[in-house]
Amino acid sequence: MIWEAFAVRYARHQRIARDNHILPPPDPHEAMPLDFFVWLLRAEDGREIVVDTGYDQSTAEQRGRPFGRRVDAALAGIGCDAAKVGDVVISHLHWDHVGSLDQFPAARFHIQERELHFATGRHMCSHAIRGPFFVEHVVQMIRALYADRVEVHTGDAEIAPGVTLHRVGGHSDGLQVVRVMTRRGPLVIASDAMHLYANAERENPFPIVFDLGEMVQGWRITRKLADGVESAVIPGHDPIVLQRFPNVPGQEGEVAILHADPLF
Repeated sequence: MIWEAFAVRYARHQRIARDNHILPPPDPHEAMPLDFFVWLLRAEDGREIVVDTGYDQSTAEQRGRPFGRRVDAALAGIGCDAAKVGDVVISHLHWDHVGSLDQFPAARFHIQERELHFATGRHMCSHAIRGPFFVEHVVQMIRALYADRVEVHTGDAEIAPGVTLHRVGGHSDGLQVVRVMTRRGPLVIASDAMHLYANAERENPFPIVFDLGEMVQGWRITRKLADGVESAVIPGHDPIVLQRFPNVPGQEGEVAILHADPLF
């Protein structure tokens, strides 16, 4: 099955290069904002899968982050009713990826078993590791699990024809990426396997990392899953995504058409 894929921006956080890398970047004071996205996959038969749920206004206020627009409103702009979406992939349980679970009341959530174990296990006794998690979000996911609304995966899995999940770890222990077949070949929604193109290109990781070795291997895995086509690997927070791909008309430059040929 062939799918369309869209990157939908709902917020932006102003930062500098020094804040986005472990090793000193060439210009540490270079402006390097982070965009916050969710991703929509739409099949030829109209089936829709959303990757991650973003965060809401309450979470933004608690984290001191800017709030752009609700994720369900952003998706509505391209004809997706969040309340009717049947499948949502959760790349990992950090606050900015699961902060709007309630906006998807009909969805079945797809997550790696290792991420569930990670977010509820011994490593959460360390503030340095649990910092990117909100206990309320983790509890919401556990409630969904008990309500039979969670599909727990162990490693690679196909959730629809042409859509597969792959655990890479690194940034979070159970981080997974999504490979989707589009008209231009396989596309990989890398989420936080790489926040920015520059993280992988410079081999200079984003500073929130659980397992550095797995993060580095994750860059290589995503490229392999994309059949070696670098433009087919989509990072989780890079504003360049909206410049590299054509935008959906009428969306004020907030939605990139990932299944289209890149502009550069």
